[in-house]
Amino acid sequence: MSTVAVHGIVPGDESAIHDEPHIEGSRITVRYVRSQVEECGLHPETVADRYDIDLADVYAALAYYHNNPAEMRRVERDRERAIETAEEMTTLSPPDE
Repeated sequence: MSTVAVHGIVPGDESAIHDEPHIEGSRITVRYVRSQVEECGLHPETVADRYDIDLADVYAALAYYHNNPAEMRRVERDRERAIETAEEMTTLSPPDE
């Protein structure tokens, strides 16, 4: 499935920010915007004000997320793997003395 372009959003395959789609001209990812609005319950206006981005950018990020479910599932899987790897690295036992 091909990526559905949304104006103002840099797709994951063109992104230097963890290969995640993000708002053009910022380091704010589509995944983060969606979590703030849909998981944390913040109003889009609050997210825009809090992160000094246009309200249209918040809606563009939400549109991108929902128009590209396969890419966003990949992003979520990659993020989960990165978290698991980091947790494994921090729970290693110290060397025996």
